[in-house]
Amino acid sequence: MPEESEPATVLMVDDEQEVADVYALRLRNSYKTRVAYSGEEALETIDSDIDIVLLDRRMPDTSGDEVLAEIRKRGYDCRIIMLTAVDPGLDIVDMSFDDYLCKPVEKEDLVAAIEQQLRVRSYDEQLSEYLEVTSKLALLESELPPKEQDKNEELAQLQHRLDQLKSELADVLADVEEIESTFRDIGRHPK
Repeated sequence: MPEESEPATVLMVDDEQEVADVYALRLRNSYKTRVAYSGEEALETIDSDIDIVLLDRRMPDTSGDEVLAEIRKRGYDCRIIMLTAVDPGLDIVDMSFDDYLCKPVEKEDLVAAIEQQLRVRSYDEQLSEYLEVTSKLALLESELPPKEQDKNEELAQLQHRLDQLKSELADVLADVEEIESTFRDIGRHPK
């Protein structure tokens, strides 16, 4: 999750310029916002600074489905929320988006969905770091003689970080029920 002092960057992608601008305007006080008015423009605009993509599905040049597939193919580490007037069908089963909201979406629901994705993303980073630290620690413990392990400051720091991550991930697991409840409470269909 972005640092407190650094707001997340949200890319709003919609071929209807007024719609894209209205959603970007709703978010600009909480996030850095960028706007793309086509699928092609979205693919030209996206970079590693983007945390969240709000993506329309129905666009004339390159559909949101195609943009989604290309973003994933390029390996960008961003969360993607389909923000569209297209009612979902079984075609969404194989799509790799992170959330799906049907327009129009109230500001509160949109912000809640973005915050939810940022929260999930921070947990992904913690889990990745946990696995990395665990791997390093296991490797070093298997390579260093026991006498050196007891005296090694780097090894002690890795163990300390591993203990911290275990504690944080335990908190994450305890939060799963709250996350699921919040996720279900987000309005995904117009009222």
